Amino acid sequence: MLSRVYSCVLKGLDGNLTAVEVDLSNGLPALAIVGLPDVAVKESKERVRAAIKNSGFDFPMKRITINLAPANMKKEGTHFDLPMSLGILQASKQIESRDLETFAFIGELSLNGNINRVTGALPLVIALRNQGIKKIILPKSNADEAAMIKDIEVYPFENLRDIVKYFRGELAVQPYIADRISNKSTGCYEEDFQDVVGQEMVKRAFQIAAAGGHNIIMIGPPGSGKTMLARRFPTILPSMTYEEMLEVTKIYSVAGELSDNESLVKARPFRSPHHTISSTALVGGGRVPKPGEVSLAHYGVLFLDELPEFQKNILEMLRQPIEDEAVTISRVNTTLTYPSKFILVASMNPCPCGHYGDSSHECTCTPWQIKKYLSKISGPLLDRIDMHIEIFPIKYEELATEKQTKSSAEIRKDVEKAREIQLHRYKKHHILFNSQLNGQLIKKYCKLGAPEKLLMEEAFHKLKLSARAYNRIIKLSRTIADLEESCEISAIHIAEAIQYRNLDKKFWDV
Repeated sequence: MLSRVYSCVLKGLDGNLTAVEVDLSNGLPALAIVGLPDVAVKESKERVRAAIKNSGFDFPMKRITINLAPANMKKEGTHFDLPMSLGILQASKQIESRDLETFAFIGELSLNGNINRVTGALPLVIALRNQGIKKIILPKSNADEAAMIKDIEVYPFENLRDIVKYFRGELAVQPYIADRISNKSTGCYEEDFQDVVGQEMVKRAFQIAAAGGHNIIMIGPPGSGKTMLARRFPTILPSMTYEEMLEVTKIYSVAGELSDNESLVKARPFRSPHHTISSTALVGGGRVPKPGEVSLAHYGVLFLDELPEFQKNILEMLRQPIEDEAVTISRVNTTLTYPSKFILVASMNPCPCGHYGDSSHECTCTPWQIKKYLSKISGPLLDRIDMHIEIFPIKYEELATEKQTKSSAEIRKDVEKAREIQLHRYKKHHILFNSQLNGQLIKKYCKLGAPEKLLMEEAFHKLKLSARAYNRIIKLSRTIADLEESCEISAIHIAEAIQYRNLDKKFWDV
Protein backbone atom coordinates (compact mmCIF):
# COMPACT_ATOMS: atom_id res chain seq x y z
CA MET A 1 0.00 0.00 0.00
CA LEU A 2 1.37 3.39 -0.99
CA SER A 3 0.43 6.71 0.63
CA ARG A 4 1.54 10.30 0.07
CA VAL A 5 1.35 13.33 2.36
CA TYR A 6 3.03 16.71 2.03
CA SER A 7 5.47 18.72 4.08
CA CYS A 8 8.20 21.27 3.34
CA VAL A 9 11.98 21.55 3.49
CA LEU A 10 13.76 24.82 4.28
CA LYS A 11 16.62 26.24 2.26
CA GLY A 12 17.67 29.36 4.12
CA LEU A 13 14.51 31.44 4.45
CA ASP A 14 12.84 29.79 1.46
CA GLY A 15 11.11 26.43 1.32
CA ASN A 16 10.30 23.69 -1.17
CA LEU A 17 7.25 21.46 -1.13
CA THR A 18 8.22 17.92 -0.14
CA ALA A 19 6.19 14.77 -0.77
CA VAL A 20 6.48 12.14 1.98
CA GLU A 21 5.79 8.83 0.23
CA VAL A 22 5.29 5.69 2.32
CA ASP A 23 5.29 2.16 0.93
CA LEU A 24 4.46 -1.02 2.89
CA SER A 25 5.64 -4.35 1.48
CA ASN A 26 6.12 -7.90 2.64
CA GLY A 27 9.45 -8.88 4.13
CA LEU A 28 11.38 -8.62 7.35
CA PRO A 29 10.09 -5.71 9.51
CA ALA A 30 12.25 -2.66 8.82
CA LEU A 31 11.94 1.10 8.37
CA ALA A 32 14.12 2.83 5.79
CA ILE A 33 14.15 6.57 5.01
CA VAL A 34 15.55 7.69 1.65
CA GLY A 35 15.77 11.05 -0.10
CA LEU A 36 18.93 12.61 1.41
CA PRO A 37 17.78 12.74 5.07
CA ASP A 38 20.12 14.30 7.64
CA VAL A 39 20.83 12.80 11.08
CA ALA A 40 17.75 14.37 12.71
CA VAL A 41 15.49 12.91 10.00
CA LYS A 42 17.12 9.47 10.22
CA GLU A 43 16.60 9.41 13.99
CA SER A 44 12.90 10.15 13.50
CA LYS A 45 12.20 6.45 12.79
CA GLU A 46 12.45 5.65 16.51
CA ARG A 47 10.32 8.65 17.50
CA VAL A 48 7.69 7.76 14.90
CA ARG A 49 7.59 4.10 15.96
CA ALA A 50 7.15 4.94 19.66
CA ALA A 51 4.64 7.76 19.02
CA ILE A 52 2.37 5.52 16.91
CA LYS A 53 2.40 2.69 19.45
CA ASN A 54 1.96 4.96 22.51
CA SER A 55 -0.94 6.77 20.83
CA GLY A 56 -2.90 3.51 20.71
CA PHE A 57 -2.33 2.57 17.05
CA ASP A 58 -0.69 -0.46 15.46
CA PHE A 59 2.77 -0.09 14.02
CA PRO A 60 2.76 -2.32 10.88
CA MET A 61 5.16 -5.28 11.05
CA LYS A 62 6.18 -4.92 7.41
CA ARG A 63 9.02 -3.53 5.38
CA ILE A 64 8.40 0.25 5.38
CA THR A 65 10.12 2.55 2.89
CA ILE A 66 9.73 6.31 3.24
CA ASN A 67 10.85 8.52 0.37
CA LEU A 68 11.24 12.28 0.79
CA ALA A 69 10.81 13.73 -2.70
CA PRO A 70 12.48 15.43 -4.48
CA ALA A 71 15.24 13.01 -3.56
CA ASN A 72 18.11 15.23 -4.74
CA MET A 73 17.54 17.88 -2.05
CA LYS A 74 18.98 17.60 1.47
CA LYS A 75 16.24 17.14 4.11
CA GLU A 76 16.91 18.69 7.52
CA GLY A 77 14.85 19.14 10.67
CA THR A 78 12.59 17.21 13.00
CA HIS A 79 9.35 18.53 11.49
CA PHE A 80 9.12 15.47 9.19
CA ASP A 81 8.09 13.28 12.16
CA LEU A 82 4.39 14.11 11.82
CA PRO A 83 3.96 13.61 8.05
CA MET A 84 5.90 10.31 8.20
CA SER A 85 3.73 8.94 11.02
CA LEU A 86 0.51 9.94 9.23
CA GLY A 87 1.81 8.41 6.01
CA ILE A 88 2.42 5.11 7.81
CA LEU A 89 -1.05 5.19 9.36
CA GLN A 90 -2.65 5.90 5.99
CA ALA A 91 -0.62 3.21 4.21
CA SER A 92 -1.67 0.67 6.88
CA LYS A 93 -5.32 1.77 6.41
CA GLN A 94 -5.68 3.06 9.96
CA ILE A 95 -6.61 6.37 8.31
CA GLU A 96 -8.69 6.01 5.16
CA SER A 97 -9.46 9.67 4.49
CA ARG A 98 -8.20 11.00 1.16
CA ASP A 99 -8.22 14.55 2.55
CA LEU A 100 -4.65 14.09 3.77
CA GLU A 101 -3.31 15.09 0.35
CA THR A 102 -5.03 18.49 0.63
CA PHE A 103 -3.06 19.28 3.81
CA ALA A 104 0.59 19.85 4.61
CA PHE A 105 2.05 18.68 7.94
CA ILE A 106 4.91 19.91 10.11
CA GLY A 107 5.64 18.78 13.65
CA GLU A 108 8.09 16.94 15.87
CA LEU A 109 6.77 13.96 17.83
CA SER A 110 7.42 13.02 21.43
CA LEU A 111 7.58 9.34 22.31
CA ASN A 112 4.10 9.60 23.88
CA GLY A 113 2.58 11.03 20.70
CA ASN A 114 2.53 14.71 21.68
CA ILE A 115 3.50 17.22 19.00
CA ASN A 116 6.39 19.51 19.92
CA ARG A 117 7.20 23.02 18.70
CA VAL A 118 9.47 23.24 15.66
CA THR A 119 11.85 25.97 14.53
CA GLY A 120 11.28 27.73 11.23
CA ALA A 121 7.49 27.32 11.26
CA LEU A 122 6.81 30.77 9.79
CA PRO A 123 9.02 30.43 6.67
CA LEU A 124 7.70 26.88 6.23
CA VAL A 125 4.10 28.11 6.23
CA ILE A 126 4.91 30.99 3.87
CA ALA A 127 6.64 28.59 1.45
CA LEU A 128 3.71 26.17 1.53
CA ARG A 129 1.24 29.01 0.94
CA ASN A 130 3.29 30.21 -2.05
CA GLN A 131 3.21 26.70 -3.54
CA GLY A 132 -0.55 26.36 -3.42
CA ILE A 133 -1.16 24.59 -0.10
CA LYS A 134 -4.16 26.10 1.69
CA LYS A 135 -4.39 23.92 4.82
CA ILE A 136 -1.62 23.16 7.32
CA ILE A 137 -1.56 21.01 10.45
CA LEU A 138 1.16 21.91 12.93
CA PRO A 139 1.98 22.00 16.68
CA LYS A 140 -0.30 24.07 18.88
CA SER A 141 2.69 26.04 20.19
CA ASN A 142 3.41 27.26 16.63
CA ALA A 143 -0.19 28.30 15.94
CA ASP A 144 0.13 32.05 16.66
CA GLU A 145 3.30 32.28 14.62
CA ALA A 146 1.83 30.49 11.59
CA ALA A 147 -1.57 32.17 11.72
CA MET A 148 0.05 35.54 11.00
CA ILE A 149 0.00 34.51 7.33
CA LYS A 150 -3.14 35.34 5.39
CA ASP A 151 -4.81 33.14 2.74
CA ILE A 152 -4.07 29.91 4.58
CA GLU A 153 -5.91 27.77 7.14
CA VAL A 154 -3.94 26.67 10.19
CA TYR A 155 -5.07 23.65 12.24
CA PRO A 156 -3.08 23.31 15.48
CA PHE A 157 -3.01 20.00 17.40
CA GLU A 158 -1.42 18.84 20.64
CA ASN A 159 -1.03 15.13 19.84
CA LEU A 160 -1.12 12.52 17.09
CA ARG A 161 -4.25 10.86 18.48
CA ASP A 162 -6.41 13.97 17.91
CA ILE A 163 -5.21 14.32 14.32
CA VAL A 164 -6.26 10.76 13.54
CA LYS A 165 -9.65 11.39 15.15
CA TYR A 166 -10.03 14.52 13.00
CA PHE A 167 -9.43 12.61 9.76
CA ARG A 168 -11.71 9.78 10.89
CA GLY A 169 -14.47 12.34 11.40
CA GLU A 170 -14.59 11.77 15.17
CA LEU A 171 -13.35 15.26 16.09
CA ALA A 172 -14.39 18.64 14.71
CA VAL A 173 -11.68 21.30 14.54
CA GLN A 174 -12.00 24.81 13.13
CA PRO A 175 -9.12 26.77 11.54
CA TYR A 176 -7.17 28.80 14.09
CA ILE A 177 -7.50 32.59 13.82
CA ALA A 178 -4.80 34.75 15.42
CA ASP A 179 -5.40 38.19 16.87
CA ARG A 180 -4.07 40.39 14.08
CA ILE A 181 -5.28 43.58 15.75
CA SER A 182 -2.17 43.68 17.93
CA ASN A 183 0.25 43.26 15.04
CA LYS A 184 1.57 46.80 15.38
CA SER A 185 5.22 47.56 15.97
CA THR A 186 5.84 48.39 19.60
CA GLY A 187 7.39 51.77 20.32
CA CYS A 188 7.62 51.48 24.11
CA TYR A 189 11.15 51.46 25.51
CA GLU A 190 12.53 51.84 29.00
CA GLU A 191 15.34 54.12 27.78
CA ASP A 192 14.79 57.63 26.44
CA PHE A 193 17.09 60.29 25.02
CA GLN A 194 15.44 62.76 27.40
CA ASP A 195 17.43 61.12 30.21
CA VAL A 196 20.73 61.98 28.51
CA VAL A 197 22.24 65.24 29.73
CA GLY A 198 24.40 67.13 27.25
CA GLN A 199 25.97 65.39 24.24
CA GLU A 200 23.81 67.41 21.85
CA MET A 201 26.17 66.87 18.92
CA VAL A 202 26.05 63.11 19.41
CA LYS A 203 22.25 63.17 19.61
CA ARG A 204 22.18 65.12 16.36
CA ALA A 205 24.45 62.52 14.76
CA PHE A 206 22.16 59.70 15.91
CA GLN A 207 19.16 61.55 14.49
CA ILE A 208 20.88 61.75 11.08
CA ALA A 209 21.95 58.09 11.28
CA ALA A 210 18.39 57.00 12.07
CA ALA A 211 16.87 59.16 9.33
CA GLY A 212 19.14 57.89 6.56
CA GLY A 213 20.09 54.41 7.81
CA HIS A 214 23.75 55.40 8.20
CA ASN A 215 26.38 53.43 10.12
CA ILE A 216 28.04 55.28 12.97
CA ILE A 217 31.10 54.88 15.22
CA MET A 218 31.73 56.74 18.49
CA ILE A 219 35.27 57.36 19.71
CA GLY A 220 35.84 58.66 23.22
CA PRO A 221 37.22 57.99 26.70
CA PRO A 222 35.60 55.61 29.21
CA GLY A 223 32.55 57.00 31.00
CA SER A 224 31.61 59.46 28.29
CA GLY A 225 28.28 57.70 27.64
CA LYS A 226 28.93 55.76 24.43
CA THR A 227 27.07 52.59 25.47
CA MET A 228 24.24 54.55 27.10
CA LEU A 229 23.65 56.54 23.91
CA ALA A 230 23.85 53.46 21.68
CA ARG A 231 21.22 51.61 23.71
CA ARG A 232 18.82 54.52 23.18
CA PHE A 233 19.29 54.50 19.41
CA PRO A 234 16.38 52.08 18.69
CA THR A 235 14.00 54.46 20.49
CA ILE A 236 14.26 57.00 17.64
CA LEU A 237 13.93 54.53 14.76
CA PRO A 238 10.58 54.44 12.90
CA SER A 239 8.20 51.62 13.75
CA MET A 240 8.45 48.49 11.61
CA THR A 241 5.85 47.82 8.94
CA TYR A 242 3.95 44.51 8.99
CA GLU A 243 6.05 43.22 6.07
CA GLU A 244 9.26 44.07 7.95
CA MET A 245 7.98 42.33 11.08
CA LEU A 246 7.23 39.18 9.06
CA GLU A 247 10.68 39.18 7.46
CA VAL A 248 12.44 39.61 10.81
CA THR A 249 10.24 36.95 12.41
CA LYS A 250 11.18 34.49 9.63
CA ILE A 251 14.85 34.93 10.53
CA TYR A 252 14.22 34.51 14.25
CA SER A 253 12.03 31.48 13.59
CA VAL A 254 14.74 29.74 11.54
CA ALA A 255 17.34 30.58 14.20
CA GLY A 256 15.10 29.23 16.98
CA GLU A 257 15.05 32.63 18.71
CA LEU A 258 11.26 32.90 19.04
CA SER A 259 9.84 32.13 22.49
CA ASP A 260 6.64 30.11 22.98
CA ASN A 261 4.61 33.25 23.77
CA GLU A 262 6.07 35.33 20.91
CA SER A 263 4.40 34.98 17.53
CA LEU A 264 5.74 38.10 15.85
CA VAL A 265 8.83 40.25 16.38
CA LYS A 266 7.30 43.71 16.76
CA ALA A 267 10.23 45.81 17.99
CA ARG A 268 13.27 46.58 15.88
CA PRO A 269 16.09 44.18 16.81
CA PHE A 270 18.99 45.46 18.89
CA ARG A 271 21.83 42.96 18.91
CA SER A 272 24.89 43.54 21.06
CA PRO A 273 27.27 40.56 20.80
CA HIS A 274 30.27 40.24 23.13
CA HIS A 275 33.74 40.75 21.67
CA THR A 276 34.52 37.04 22.19
CA ILE A 277 31.97 36.09 19.51
CA SER A 278 33.05 33.62 16.83
CA SER A 279 32.91 34.30 13.11
CA THR A 280 30.12 31.73 12.67
CA ALA A 281 27.99 33.36 15.36
CA LEU A 282 28.51 36.82 13.86
CA VAL A 283 27.84 36.24 10.15
CA GLY A 284 26.11 32.84 10.27
CA GLY A 285 27.05 29.33 9.26
CA GLY A 286 27.65 26.03 11.02
CA ARG A 287 27.11 22.44 9.91
CA VAL A 288 23.46 23.30 9.36
CA PRO A 289 23.83 26.96 8.30
CA LYS A 290 21.92 29.30 10.60
CA PRO A 291 21.59 33.11 10.61
CA GLY A 292 24.23 35.02 12.56
CA GLU A 293 24.05 38.27 14.51
CA VAL A 294 24.23 40.38 11.34
CA SER A 295 21.01 38.72 10.11
CA LEU A 296 19.32 38.73 13.52
CA ALA A 297 19.87 42.53 13.46
CA HIS A 298 17.98 42.79 10.13
CA TYR A 299 15.95 46.05 9.98
CA GLY A 300 17.43 46.92 13.37
CA VAL A 301 20.72 47.77 15.06
CA LEU A 302 23.96 45.82 15.43
CA PHE A 303 25.92 47.37 18.31
CA LEU A 304 29.58 46.45 18.68
CA ASP A 305 30.92 47.83 21.95
CA GLU A 306 34.70 48.22 22.37
CA LEU A 307 35.30 47.55 18.68
CA PRO A 308 39.10 46.97 18.83
CA GLU A 309 38.56 44.15 21.34
CA PHE A 310 36.99 42.03 18.58
CA GLN A 311 39.34 39.83 16.59
CA LYS A 312 40.49 41.63 13.46
CA ASN A 313 39.57 38.79 11.09
CA ILE A 314 36.03 38.78 12.51
CA LEU A 315 35.65 42.52 12.00
CA GLU A 316 36.77 42.16 8.39
CA MET A 317 33.85 39.78 7.81
CA LEU A 318 31.50 42.73 8.33
CA ARG A 319 32.63 44.41 5.13
CA GLN A 320 30.53 42.27 2.79
CA PRO A 321 27.29 42.32 4.87
CA ILE A 322 27.56 46.12 5.23
CA GLU A 323 28.07 46.61 1.50
CA ASP A 324 25.68 43.99 0.10
CA GLU A 325 23.06 43.93 2.90
CA ALA A 326 23.08 40.14 2.69
CA VAL A 327 25.24 37.20 3.78
CA THR A 328 25.90 34.25 1.48
CA ILE A 329 26.92 30.97 3.15
CA SER A 330 28.27 28.27 0.83
CA ARG A 331 28.49 24.59 1.67
CA VAL A 332 29.18 21.50 -0.45
CA ASN A 333 25.48 20.70 -0.96
CA THR A 334 23.91 24.14 -0.80
CA THR A 335 24.34 27.91 -0.88
CA LEU A 336 22.14 30.00 1.42
CA THR A 337 21.57 33.74 1.54
CA TYR A 338 20.33 35.57 4.63
CA PRO A 339 19.45 39.30 4.62
CA SER A 340 21.50 41.67 6.79
CA LYS A 341 20.04 45.13 6.34
CA PHE A 342 21.14 46.62 9.67
CA ILE A 343 22.52 49.89 11.02
CA LEU A 344 25.95 49.37 12.53
CA VAL A 345 26.61 51.30 15.73
CA ALA A 346 30.12 50.88 17.11
CA SER A 347 32.00 52.40 20.02
CA MET A 348 35.65 52.38 21.02
CA ASN A 349 38.28 54.04 23.16
CA PRO A 350 40.96 56.05 21.33
CA CYS A 351 43.79 54.08 22.95
CA PRO A 352 44.37 51.15 25.37
CA CYS A 353 44.13 53.35 28.47
CA GLY A 354 41.23 55.26 26.92
CA HIS A 355 42.43 58.82 27.52
CA TYR A 356 44.25 59.79 24.35
CA GLY A 357 43.00 63.29 23.44
CA ASP A 358 41.19 63.68 26.80
CA SER A 359 42.02 67.08 28.32
CA SER A 360 40.99 65.97 31.84
CA HIS A 361 43.17 62.83 32.00
CA GLU A 362 46.70 62.12 30.91
CA CYS A 363 47.23 59.32 28.40
CA THR A 364 49.79 56.74 29.55
CA CYS A 365 50.11 54.96 26.19
CA THR A 366 53.08 55.19 23.85
CA PRO A 367 52.56 56.16 20.21
CA TRP A 368 53.35 52.56 19.22
CA GLN A 369 50.68 51.21 21.62
CA ILE A 370 48.10 53.66 20.26
CA LYS A 371 48.94 52.78 16.66
CA LYS A 372 48.77 49.05 17.38
CA TYR A 373 45.41 49.46 19.16
CA LEU A 374 43.84 51.51 16.37
CA SER A 375 45.27 49.30 13.62
CA LYS A 376 42.76 46.59 14.60
CA ILE A 377 40.19 48.71 12.73
CA SER A 378 41.22 48.53 9.08
CA GLY A 379 40.86 51.39 6.65
CA PRO A 380 38.41 49.54 4.36
CA LEU A 381 36.09 48.78 7.31
CA LEU A 382 36.31 52.34 8.65
CA ASP A 383 35.59 53.64 5.15
CA ARG A 384 32.27 51.76 5.18
CA ILE A 385 31.12 53.52 8.36
CA ASP A 386 29.37 56.72 7.32
CA MET A 387 29.73 58.79 10.51
CA HIS A 388 32.72 59.10 12.87
CA ILE A 389 31.80 60.88 16.09
CA GLU A 390 34.19 62.02 18.82
CA ILE A 391 32.51 62.03 22.19
CA PHE A 392 33.79 63.84 25.30
CA PRO A 393 32.98 63.40 29.02
CA ILE A 394 30.14 65.46 30.44
CA LYS A 395 31.11 68.60 32.37
CA TYR A 396 29.67 69.42 35.79
CA GLU A 397 27.76 72.44 34.44
CA GLU A 398 25.89 70.17 32.02
CA LEU A 399 25.08 67.64 34.74
CA ALA A 400 23.74 70.33 37.09
CA THR A 401 21.51 71.99 34.51
CA GLU A 402 17.74 71.51 34.70
CA LYS A 403 17.22 72.31 31.04
CA GLN A 404 14.89 69.83 29.31
CA THR A 405 16.24 68.06 26.24
CA LYS A 406 14.38 66.47 23.36
CA SER A 407 12.70 63.15 24.10
CA SER A 408 13.04 60.08 21.90
CA ALA A 409 9.44 60.56 20.69
CA GLU A 410 10.20 64.12 19.52
CA ILE A 411 13.37 63.04 17.70
CA ARG A 412 11.53 60.08 16.17
CA LYS A 413 8.91 62.41 14.64
CA ASP A 414 11.62 64.25 12.70
CA VAL A 415 13.19 60.94 11.67
CA GLU A 416 9.86 59.60 10.41
CA LYS A 417 9.27 62.74 8.34
CA ALA A 418 12.66 62.33 6.69
CA ARG A 419 12.00 58.62 6.07
CA GLU A 420 8.65 59.41 4.43
CA ILE A 421 10.39 61.84 2.08
CA GLN A 422 12.88 59.14 1.12
CA LEU A 423 10.22 56.45 0.66
CA HIS A 424 8.31 58.72 -1.70
CA ARG A 425 11.45 59.71 -3.60
CA TYR A 426 12.75 56.16 -4.08
CA LYS A 427 9.45 54.28 -4.49
CA LYS A 428 10.42 53.25 -8.04
CA HIS A 429 13.80 51.91 -6.98
CA HIS A 430 12.79 49.58 -4.10
CA ILE A 431 15.13 51.15 -1.54
CA LEU A 432 14.22 52.54 1.86
CA PHE A 433 16.70 55.27 2.73
CA ASN A 434 19.62 57.37 1.54
CA SER A 435 22.40 55.06 2.69
CA GLN A 436 21.29 52.52 0.05
CA LEU A 437 21.86 54.87 -2.89
CA ASN A 438 24.25 53.61 -5.56
CA GLY A 439 26.42 55.75 -7.80
CA GLN A 440 23.78 56.17 -10.49
CA LEU A 441 21.08 57.22 -8.02
CA ILE A 442 23.46 59.62 -6.26
CA LYS A 443 23.90 61.48 -9.55
CA LYS A 444 20.14 61.58 -10.05
CA TYR A 445 18.96 62.61 -6.58
CA CYS A 446 21.98 64.35 -5.03
CA LYS A 447 22.81 67.05 -7.53
CA LEU A 448 25.23 69.72 -6.31
CA GLY A 449 25.51 73.36 -7.29
CA ALA A 450 28.78 75.16 -8.03
CA PRO A 451 29.50 76.21 -4.38
CA GLU A 452 28.76 72.69 -3.14
CA LYS A 453 31.04 71.12 -5.74
CA LEU A 454 33.85 73.51 -4.80
CA LEU A 455 33.46 72.60 -1.12
CA MET A 456 33.50 68.88 -1.88
CA GLU A 457 36.58 69.26 -4.09
CA GLU A 458 38.45 71.05 -1.31
CA ALA A 459 37.42 68.40 1.26
CA PHE A 460 38.38 65.58 -1.12
CA HIS A 461 41.94 66.84 -1.48
CA LYS A 462 42.53 68.06 2.08
CA LEU A 463 41.10 65.00 3.81
CA LYS A 464 42.42 62.59 1.14
CA LEU A 465 39.03 60.96 0.78
CA SER A 466 38.39 57.75 -1.11
CA ALA A 467 35.65 57.51 -3.72
CA ARG A 468 33.55 55.56 -1.22
CA ALA A 469 33.99 58.24 1.47
CA TYR A 470 33.11 60.93 -1.08
CA ASN A 471 29.84 59.19 -1.94
CA ARG A 472 29.00 58.62 1.71
CA ILE A 473 29.41 62.34 2.46
CA ILE A 474 27.03 63.12 -0.40
CA LYS A 475 24.48 60.63 0.99
CA LEU A 476 24.86 62.10 4.48
CA SER A 477 24.25 65.56 3.02
CA ARG A 478 21.08 64.29 1.36
CA THR A 479 19.81 63.00 4.72
CA ILE A 480 20.60 66.27 6.50
CA ALA A 481 18.70 68.13 3.78
CA ASP A 482 15.74 65.75 4.19
CA LEU A 483 15.64 66.43 7.95
CA GLU A 484 15.27 70.12 7.10
CA GLU A 485 12.73 69.23 4.38
CA SER A 486 14.96 70.86 1.78
CA CYS A 487 14.75 69.70 -1.83
CA GLU A 488 18.29 70.88 -2.62
CA ILE A 489 21.58 70.02 -0.94
CA SER A 490 23.28 73.23 0.20
CA ALA A 491 26.85 73.98 1.28
CA ILE A 492 25.68 74.00 4.92
CA HIS A 493 24.45 70.42 4.62
CA ILE A 494 27.73 69.32 3.06
CA ALA A 495 29.79 71.14 5.70
CA GLU A 496 27.94 69.31 8.47
CA ALA A 497 28.38 65.98 6.70
CA ILE A 498 32.12 66.54 6.27
CA GLN A 499 32.65 67.02 10.00
CA TYR A 500 31.38 63.48 10.55
CA ARG A 501 34.15 62.08 8.33
CA ASN A 502 37.41 63.61 9.65
CA LEU A 503 38.23 61.53 12.75
CA ASP A 504 39.94 58.80 10.75
CA LYS A 505 42.58 61.41 9.87
CA LYS A 506 42.93 62.56 13.49
CA PHE A 507 43.31 59.13 15.10
CA TRP A 508 44.48 56.76 12.37
CA ASP A 509 47.29 59.07 11.22
CA VAL A 510 48.98 58.70 14.63
